[in-house]
Amino acid sequence: MAGEGSYEGGFKLYRYDPNLAANTIFVVLFAVVTIGHVIFLARKKTWYFIPFVIGCLFEAVGYIGRVIASKEAPDFTLNVYILQTLLILLGPALLAASVYMILGRLIRVLGADEYALIRTNWMTKIFVAGDVISFLAQGAGGGLMAQAKTKDAQKLGESVILGGLAIQILFFGFFMVTTIVFHVRIAKNPTPRSYSATGPWRQLIMALYVSSVLILIRSAFRMIEFGMGNDSIFMSNEAYLLGLDGALMLIVAAVLLWSHPSRALAGYKETLASSSVESGRNTAESFQMLPAHPEPQTVGTKTPGRYDSDGQQQGYGYDPAALSAHRYSTSYDR
Repeated sequence: MAGEGSYEGGFKLYRYDPNLAANTIFVVLFAVVTIGHVIFLARKKTWYFIPFVIGCLFEAVGYIGRVIASKEAPDFTLNVYILQTLLILLGPALLAASVYMILGRLIRVLGADEYALIRTNWMTKIFVAGDVISFLAQGAGGGLMAQAKTKDAQKLGESVILGGLAIQILFFGFFMVTTIVFHVRIAKNPTPRSYSATGPWRQLIMALYVSSVLILIRSAFRMIEFGMGNDSIFMSNEAYLLGLDGALMLIVAAVLLWSHPSRALAGYKETLASSSVESGRNTAESFQMLPAHPEPQTVGTKTPGRYDSDGQQQGYGYDPAALSAHRYSTSYDR
């Protein structure tokens, strides 16, 4: 039966006995996709995908914790509970961080900066900053909840987690809007680079849609789960966690392994390099347009009159040829 690791106020570590077979399957599957992403990371040097790989690793180790817990029933231990709770809770935030980084890179590769709702040099920073805040809030709430021994402490932890999940949903919702707007604009007015791009960038956009929707569904489920409390139906039935969290995150990891960003973003470094060269060339040209030594202002020629001195009057510049002609004509008249 469900674990008897109860604390003051009726709080229990688990309200069911974790299923050994189901959790073992998730360990194996997450291990497989993690190894696949590590191979791509090493071969393609897609360092921006390091958070994604760590997120997959979190999921695998989290389900290892649940396998251990299944063997502890009914005398569950707190440390194992904390391990699996935190890692499974925080893993998707790391997956989201790398998903955010993909869009800005894709926009640059396609030369479609003007189609983005946010400037590409700010896009990743804004979304990742929101993800970091969400990660820290969920981590703090998960720590409080995992160590809670009273109903009040449990509620406090759940409230902090809810705040972190709300931030994640807010930023991910805006990210989806940004992706959709960019996709619609480039579909209507393709850029020259979108025609010449050899990578499957349209497939990558579809992968972003799938991943974003699944992460949103998972976050919404966890919000409802924690909002309803420790004694809710979601906390009392393991199938909800496995189906609406574990399975969805496994699909996200598999989709981005099948449509790995390294294929569509193959020319990203070259694009950055060419952009830097172009920027430098434009800067140089702008400097070349400025004269090194401004030429003195040209003063109009003034023919001296009968009573003018020979160029001694200030404020005028005299043409020597004109002055000579004037003198000649004057002596002839005499």
